[in-house]
Amino acid sequence: MGGLSARVRVANPSVSVDLDVAAGSTLAVMGPNGAGKSTALSVLAGLRRTADSTVLVGDRMLQDARQFVAPHRRSMALLAQRPRLFPHLSVRRNVAFGPSAARLGRTEIAARTEHWLRVVGVDDLADRMPGELSGGQAQRVALARALAVQPDVLLLDEPFAALDISVAQQIRSLLRDLLAERRGATVLVTHDLIDAVALARDVVVLDHGRVVDEGRTADVLTRPGHPFTASLSGLNLFVGRFDTDAVDDGAGRRVVGVAADDLGDGQACAAAFSPRAVAVYLKAPHGSPRTELRAQVTDVLPRGDHAVVRALCGDQVVDAEVTWSAVTDLGMAPGLEVTLVVKASEVRIYRVPPATGPS
Repeated sequence: MGGLSARVRVANPSVSVDLDVAAGSTLAVMGPNGAGKSTALSVLAGLRRTADSTVLVGDRMLQDARQFVAPHRRSMALLAQRPRLFPHLSVRRNVAFGPSAARLGRTEIAARTEHWLRVVGVDDLADRMPGELSGGQAQRVALARALAVQPDVLLLDEPFAALDISVAQQIRSLLRDLLAERRGATVLVTHDLIDAVALARDVVVLDHGRVVDEGRTADVLTRPGHPFTASLSGLNLFVGRFDTDAVDDGAGRRVVGVAADDLGDGQACAAAFSPRAVAVYLKAPHGSPRTELRAQVTDVLPRGDHAVVRALCGDQVVDAEVTWSAVTDLGMAPGLEVTLVVKASEVRIYRVPPATGPS
């Protein structure tokens, strides 16, 4: 399987985006509603044809000014927010649909179907109809159906958006393990910081149909190169390696929290927490806070009736939400040295793809 290289050009809505995804890796495409994420995905999938767009997978040109390969011949699979299972087919027949349409032999169809039912954990539901499934079960079946065709490119369009938080985390963990074993390219469209951190090595951030930031996920989201990227999620992201109950950046800075995944010491991970969980002090506070970070203020920004103090901890950015009276009382200004205290109970720690964390 080869990588994906695409040049997406759409006039209405205006989208001009170049995407490159190496074989075996995952690219997250982030941005607000209307940024052009779904439009770009529709071009990749062959659901929209424009004269100036090109889509190349490996050495196979799927779309350019002279040729256009139909969606069902692109070796691509799309998993969207809604499972969209065939209501008249059982779970087993839903998963077998793709291999059957590819006219594989009966033995191969059966083998693939049973394999993916087992891998996603729905083999005990094989004879049920879609109407008898929960939302999480249906999304697992949809994932098995997508992977059963062994696509060169897997397209994921907000795959957890319709699930509740606990189910989304289960499916996210399952998908992360499956993506780690894939040889093909994967494109994940999401507005969720956690999806990007947990699943994608690289990220592209779109706004108004243009790329405003791109690079390794941890680099872009912890050291944003564009103001829009910094405000994208509203969460802080502190990356490093897991150590007992904390994320350690390797330079003595640690953020303690609650592990949302099974983590072993030394694994690449990221701590996600709200700016509201961060308190700012001019001097180290009394007591023994579990997370205490020395930092330098780089900016003070308005956010509603509060202010966001942006500070640099080593080479990572951490935001703290404070009152304007606190800004005045503490004399907050760029260059000021401060101590940040992060409430451990508000921090969730996620495992991330190895290439996302520090070396």
